[in-house]
Amino acid sequence: MVLHKLGDFDPDYRDSFQGNDIKGLSVYSDAGEEKIGTISDVLVDDEGHFRYFVVDLGFWIFGKKVLLPVGRSRIDYNADRVYAVGMTRQQADELPEFNDDLTVDYDYEENVRGVYRNRAIGLDNTTSLDTTTPLDTPVTGAAAMPARASESRRTADTPVYNRDTYAYRDEPSLYEMNERDHQTLRLYEERLVANKERRKTGEVAIGKRVETETARVAVPVEKERVVVERVTPTDAGKAVNVDSTAFREGEIANVEIYEETPDIRKETVVREEVRVRKVVDQETVEAQENIRREELDVNAPGLDIDQR
Repeated sequence: MVLHKLGDFDPDYRDSFQGNDIKGLSVYSDAGEEKIGTISDVLVDDEGHFRYFVVDLGFWIFGKKVLLPVGRSRIDYNADRVYAVGMTRQQADELPEFNDDLTVDYDYEENVRGVYRNRAIGLDNTTSLDTTTPLDTPVTGAAAMPARASESRRTADTPVYNRDTYAYRDEPSLYEMNERDHQTLRLYEERLVANKERRKTGEVAIGKRVETETARVAVPVEKERVVVERVTPTDAGKAVNVDSTAFREGEIANVEIYEETPDIRKETVVREEVRVRKVVDQETVEAQENIRREELDVNAPGLDIDQR
C-alpha cells in the first residue's frame, strides 16, 4: 500500500475543490475551539483516496508534523476547518512525529494506527493517547495493539491484522467517513452572468474656425457728364427783337455734375445654426461560452442506495 503526497499524485487536485486548496485548513478539536494545527499535506493511496492528513502542530514548515487518519476527522467546508474527532491539542502533541524522510510502510502505519486504535477504545473516557511504542519498532499482529489501560478493555473479538491481507477498508473507523461525520457534497455549476459596463469609446469635439476668402460684388454706379450740343434752331436767320438777353456779355449757364461712388462695407449675419445632440442606438450582443456542471455519481455496486 504505497502512499503518495496529494500534489505528486494529482498536480491539478485543486480543480476538484473548485480552485480551493485543502492544504492550509486549520485543524481544531471537535470538543471545542481548541486549535490543534494546520494541514500541510494529504497522503493518498494508489486510487487517489484520502488516507491521512499531515497536520503541522506548530509554525508552517517548522512545527512537528503528525498523521491524522481521514476517518478520525470531520471536514467543515463552510468554516474552512477540519475537526479532529476525539483529540485535544495535548494528545496531538503526544502523537508519533512524521517527516518527509520517513518511509510510510506497513510497519510505520501500524505504529500510527495502534495509537488511534487505543484512543478509539477509550474514546468515551479521558484516556490519553498511548505513544509508548517507538516509531522505529515494527509492530504487527497483536503486538500492534497498545497495552496499558486499554488492555483491560479488550475482548477476544479484538481483530488481528496481517500485513499480507490488510486493507484500509478493514478499519472504516480510521479511513472512512462514518455516518456521524458524514459530509455534504456540494455540486457546482457554471452559469453565464451578463452585465454591462459603460466605457468611453471616443470623443467628438465641435468648434468653430475662421476661414478667409475673397468675395466679389458688382455695384452699378452712375456718373454725370456734360454734353454741349450746337444745333441750328428752326428759326435761324429770322429777325428777333433786341431785348435784354441779347448781346449781354458775361452770361454764364451753370450745370452741376454728379456721380455715384460705391460704398463697400462688411456686416456679420447669421448664416446657419448647428445643433449638437446624442442619440442612443440599441443592439443585442450575443455571447456563447462553454459552462460546466457537476453531476452526482454514486458508485455502490450491489447496494440499494436511496437517492432523494
